[in-house]
Amino acid sequence: MRTIPTIDYSEAKQAVDFIVEKALEMQKAVVIAVADCRGELIAFARMDAAPVSSVVIAMNKAWTAARSGKPTAEIGEKVKHPAKGHDIAYYGDPKFVGWGGGIPLWKEGEVAGSVAVSGLSSSEDATLATLGADLIMRGRSS
Repeated sequence: MRTIPTIDYSEAKQAVDFIVEKALEMQKAVVIAVADCRGELIAFARMDAAPVSSVVIAMNKAWTAARSGKPTAEIGEKVKHPAKGHDIAYYGDPKFVGWGGGIPLWKEGEVAGSVAVSGLSSSEDATLATLGADLIMRGRSS
């Protein structure tokens, strides 16, 4: 029997709470999505005043990072320059996005899930998502 690595709800909730705390320190509002290894939602939060359009974007960033095993910004770079990479249609699903802010989580060489943030600039989203991902990964090593 094959065991699939994933993250659990308590880890996902800790990441969401930590990102909310950091966004509040910045006096900004974001949407946060944490997904399992298949890209399916485990935990989600939309802060007061966060853009409604960011709800689906955050979920799609989490889905993309988990399914591809790559940060969404990396995919975005490839689709911005099709001569160096490929068109977004290459991925074969409209859920794939290339905006920064989706970060995959790895465990034992396999994708275990992802953390995504939407609502700010791509770089700010990626920074916050990375903080949440790092929190989960640090918790695993202790």
